[in-house]
Amino acid sequence: MILRELSGLTGVWWREFKVFWRERSRIVASIISPLMWLFIFGSGVGAHYSVAGVSYRDFIYPGILAMTVIFGSVFFGLYIVWDRKIDVFKAVLVAPLSRTSIFLGKVLGGCTDVLLQVMVLFLFSFLFSAIDPRGLPQAFLFLFLSSVAFVSLGLAIGSLLKSLEGFQLISAFVIFPLYFSSGALFPVDRQLPSWLDVLVMLNPLSYTVDGVRGSLMGIHHHPLMIDFIVVSTFAFFMVMTGSFLFSRMKI
Repeated sequence: MILRELSGLTGVWWREFKVFWRERSRIVASIISPLMWLFIFGSGVGAHYSVAGVSYRDFIYPGILAMTVIFGSVFFGLYIVWDRKIDVFKAVLVAPLSRTSIFLGKVLGGCTDVLLQVMVLFLFSFLFSAIDPRGLPQAFLFLFLSSVAFVSLGLAIGSLLKSLEGFQLISAFVIFPLYFSSGALFPVDRQLPSWLDVLVMLNPLSYTVDGVRGSLMGIHHHPLMIDFIVVSTFAFFMVMTGSFLFSRMKI
C-alpha cells in the first residue's frame, strides 16, 4: 500500500516535471524576467541608491529570488484548472491512488520546476559583491519551504476555481500584495507607515525574503531562526489546507 502510494506520487511528480521541461519558452521567460528586474530596474535605481552599505541591485537580489518562487509557485495551480478542462485529471484519478498522494506529487513537481529556476539565478550570484556564496544552501532551504507553501496555495486556489480567467484574477490579487509588501524591494528596518509595517509583519513572504537576505548578505530584520519557524509553519499550514481542498475538489 505504502509502496503503491509512493510510486504513484513519484509518477505524478515526473509527469509535472516533463510538462515543464517540454515548454522551453516558459523556461526562458521564467529566467529572463527576474534578470531584467535585477539588471535593469536594480541597476537603474541602484545608480543613485544604496541600502545598508550595499548597492541596491545587490540588496534586491534575495527579493528577486523570492519573486521567482511566489510567481512560479502560485501560477502552477493553473495546471489544475487546465487539466480539468481537458479531462487529464480524470485519467489521473482512475489510478488507485489517494488524492493526498496526487496532491503531494503535484506539490513536488511544482517545487522542482520553481527551484530549477532558482538554481539558474544562483549561477549569477557571483556578479553581486555583497553575496556570500557560503549562505546559498541556507537560502535554498528558505526558498524550498516557501515554494512548498506557495505551490500548495496555488493548487488550493485551482481546486476552488474552474475558469482560467478566474484563476489568473484571484492569483494576481494574492501575489502582488504579498510580493510588494514583503520588503523584497525596500528595507523594512526603515521607518515605514504604520499600515505598511503591519502588512510586512503579517506577510509570510516577508520572512522568506528576510531569511534569504540574512543568509546571503547578513542583513536581516528578524533572527534567522524566527524566519525559519514562520516559513516552516506557513508551509505546513498551506500543505494541510491545500490537501484538504484538493481532496474535496469537484471534477
